[in-house]
Amino acid sequence: MEEALEQPQLRVFLHPLLHPALLPVSYPRDIRPTWSSIMEYNGGSVIAMVGKDCVAIASDLRLGNQALGISSNFTKIFPMTNRIFLGLPGLATDVTTLKETFRYRVNMYTIKEEREIEPETFAHLVSSTLYERRFGPYFIEPVMAGLQKAADGSLKPYIAATDLIGCLNFAKDFVVAGTASSKLFGVAEGLWEPDLGPEDLFETISQTLLNAVDRDAYSGWGAEVYVLTKDKVIKRTLKGRMD
Repeated sequence: MEEALEQPQLRVFLHPLLHPALLPVSYPRDIRPTWSSIMEYNGGSVIAMVGKDCVAIASDLRLGNQALGISSNFTKIFPMTNRIFLGLPGLATDVTTLKETFRYRVNMYTIKEEREIEPETFAHLVSSTLYERRFGPYFIEPVMAGLQKAADGSLKPYIAATDLIGCLNFAKDFVVAGTASSKLFGVAEGLWEPDLGPEDLFETISQTLLNAVDRDAYSGWGAEVYVLTKDKVIKRTLKGRMD
């Protein structure tokens, strides 16, 4: 007995007002990414804080694919000069790209100007670099921390952050970015105080970051902290929850 051949269904074009049930082939379901933003795809958070003649910047060490953990040793903070550190939370591929781009531009500035770039100048360099790509932006929210040379020769703490297209945000207390930014804001507002010394600043930024990332599924897995003073740069690695 011959099997009946299945008649192929033909897709037809009907007026859009016709009910979908009348269509011989149903339209596919709306398939959207499971993440709410490309900024949350790899996760990660960065915070910078001002102290008395010192500044600190810290980030978590997690690299993920949404909720899937990939690495617990993914640094997001990079030295641009001895007095400027840059944090890059966002899409991991753009982190690598921008890290090399900014290092190249800082080196070119040093060669052309025959002097070291200042944090404020570097912040505008970051802003203009991101704004160049405003129609196809890098998915990065940079955080900058450094010691700015004043007119009298002293070094003053300086922090800044930008959005995807380079809109600068200056602050005199702290700046945050990343998937745990809302938690970082809440904890930092409760813990930060003016004129913190290097050790107190380290303790404050560490407690802020660790408590914030514990409440964010896309950040955590340890942290690294840099404290910049006029004499030295202190780097410390923190252990955090791994769940």
